[in-house]
Amino acid sequence: MTTALILTSGQDPDGAPVLTATGEIDMSNAETFATALGRAVPPSGEPLVVDLTAVEYLDSAGLAALFHHADRIEVVTSPLLTPLLTVSGLADITTVRTR
Repeated sequence: MTTALILTSGQDPDGAPVLTATGEIDMSNAETFATALGRAVPPSGEPLVVDLTAVEYLDSAGLAALFHHADRIEVVTSPLLTPLLTVSGLADITTVRTR
């Protein structure tokens, strides 16, 4: 059974905008994820921090959403997803930090 995707937005302690995802991101909810990314990206040009540390699964549909916004996001992830973000090439075009 798929773990539901929960998305929350807020700010980090420095005031930077953050979109936090919890659960699984796959083709069943990637559109919801992509829409949330688009809405959360600040119009000021400041990067959106996308916190994926609680994401247990990310498929190609979720990756596509991240690639679409790669020039306006920074990704924070767990060691689980770091290899995927590196092999896919996302880490080459945006900041990816492992926590």
